[in-house]
Amino acid sequence: MSLKTLVKPKFWDHEDVAAGPYRHLFNFRLIWKQAVYLTVFVTLTPLIFMAAIGYRISKESTDSEIVLRTVRLVSNTRRSITYFLDERKAALDFVVHDNSFDDLNDPRRLARLLENLKTAFGGFTDVGVIDSSGVQRAYVGPYPLEGVNYHDEEWFRQVMEQGIYISDVFMGFRQVPHLVIAIRHRCHDGSCYILRATLDTAKFNELLYELDVSGRGDAFLVNHDGVMQTPSRYYGKVLDQLNLPIPDFSERSEVMHYNPSDYQSLLIGYAYIEQTPFILMIVKEKDELLKPWRQAQMKILMFLAISIGVILVVILGVCTFLVNKIFEADQRRVAALHRVEYENKMASIGRLAAGVAHEINNPLAIISEKAGLIQDIFTIKEQYARDEKLLGLVDSILKAVERGATITRRLLSFARHMGGESNFQRLHIGDVIEEVVGFLSKEAMHRSIELSVRVSPDVPDFECDRGRLQQILLNLLNNAFAAVNDGGHVAISVERRDEDHIRLIVSDDGCGIPESDLKRIFEPFFSTKAQQGGTGLGLSITYGLVKELGGDIQVESRVGQGTTFSITLPITGGKDRGGANAGAVGG
Repeated sequence: MSLKTLVKPKFWDHEDVAAGPYRHLFNFRLIWKQAVYLTVFVTLTPLIFMAAIGYRISKESTDSEIVLRTVRLVSNTRRSITYFLDERKAALDFVVHDNSFDDLNDPRRLARLLENLKTAFGGFTDVGVIDSSGVQRAYVGPYPLEGVNYHDEEWFRQVMEQGIYISDVFMGFRQVPHLVIAIRHRCHDGSCYILRATLDTAKFNELLYELDVSGRGDAFLVNHDGVMQTPSRYYGKVLDQLNLPIPDFSERSEVMHYNPSDYQSLLIGYAYIEQTPFILMIVKEKDELLKPWRQAQMKILMFLAISIGVILVVILGVCTFLVNKIFEADQRRVAALHRVEYENKMASIGRLAAGVAHEINNPLAIISEKAGLIQDIFTIKEQYARDEKLLGLVDSILKAVERGATITRRLLSFARHMGGESNFQRLHIGDVIEEVVGFLSKEAMHRSIELSVRVSPDVPDFECDRGRLQQILLNLLNNAFAAVNDGGHVAISVERRDEDHIRLIVSDDGCGIPESDLKRIFEPFFSTKAQQGGTGLGLSITYGLVKELGGDIQVESRVGQGTTFSITLPITGGKDRGGANAGAVGG
């Protein structure tokens, strides 16, 4: 048996052939689908809608939080870099105000100042004094730069114009990445000179290396031309050209989105460092930043999917259960209607049979009386008394009348018990079988069907409704006769199953019933002989009658080998037990 057969509801392939033009009202498959679809829509629509809203709100909140954290990190880092540079500018400004031009031209004095700057602030590599013509008059540092003329350098022109200059990172004469801070100082006599100091980029880079940047992030400085000023983890070395776009100027810390490819999305936080050529850039991969959120969303989606699955299973189960109950109630209603129709029909047949029997009994009585009178006359008169042929004809008439009387008595007995209320009485099942077989003996003889009856001697009299038992036997024997071919075999046997029950078995060697139909043969209107005029009511009525008698009916059949119906009936108490099952329908 396939899984589909096991889970398919009983009503799925049901079609109420008795509904006529109102068949659509009893389409239980449609009722089930409407109930499932409506319940699923009403149940899942708010759930999915709220899940979608929650997804969108959490996504927007996470994006805002990521942007806010990036802006905060950029702002704090910009303040650190600005403080780093301002601290060193202030130190140089203090030196030029605390020392005269002559003092600064003293190599020993200048060396002590450089040592103090290194000790107090760190990052200073050398320091030099340059006059207004661009010649470096004094220099303390690791390189032989004393006397070098910077008059044609761009930075010299800018510091002379602006008073202060911070260079971007460059190689210069020393071929080592460094940056320069230069301060112009005007003397009282109107002349001016420049104090120029070189900063080691290693100290400068530590500010960015110490940052904990999430999302596989990177922090670095670039100049306005997109040249790297500090080394980067992922975007190049010092003085390499950055392959990311240079953001537009803004006085505040900003964040922009950049998609270098369809599979990568970058979040770039940036800030322009005031009075410097530097742009601070903090780059994060958005996918990495959203990974914790996505993991949380996956858990929520898994829970949502499991919840939807459970809801669907419950909806399918409940709808199937409810429609099954409606289907079973409708089947009981249909069975009750057909039982009433069948009993009314049988009652009408009974009344007609009783009327026919009474009408036949009167002529039979006259024929019997007249034939008896003729026999008496023939016996008295000697001229007829010895005519054996004539007397034999009279005996044949009397025997035929007796046979007709017996048939009418059976018909009247059958009609009295047909339809109406249950009437339980003690009876012997052999007598009931004999009455029913009497109606079918002629058909059996004409079709050469061997009809055998065996009643076990230990079967006692029992309480039962004679009319209903007759209908059960008649229905089963009619089905057996319809199933067997001419010359077939039909057997009736009765045995005592236990102290409280007897078993009635009706078997044949006919065509049999397919296994797929065995579970449905007791359903109203289900028939394997629909093309031969079968109504599908006989076994359904039989099932209900057996239940009314407090019994049980089972069937075994194999195609091509025959069918056996086994009926178990209580010896006593059938009336009480049958009342509880009066409305039962097979299936």
